[in-house]
Amino acid sequence: MAKEGLMPYRWSNMPHDVYAAHTHPYHKVIYVVSGSITFGFPVEGEPVTLRPGDRLDLPPDVRHNAVVGPDGVVCLEAHV
Repeated sequence: MAKEGLMPYRWSNMPHDVYAAHTHPYHKVIYVVSGSITFGFPVEGEPVTLRPGDRLDLPPDVRHNAVVGPDGVVCLEAHV
């Protein structure tokens, strides 16, 4: 992320935490460090589960929700 000029910050969640469907007005980049998280896309398509080493590039205004996996999750996130 740093090589791309992004300034990531770290966040984490407990097992099975849930984020209701929402959008962001900015491009979001998420990189999973440990654990897992599943992002659902009610309008655009199938859910995707991210595990350590996986990255998600989420364009602005894409409606999504998320459910944290059984071991929690630690992510790096940056906004483009």
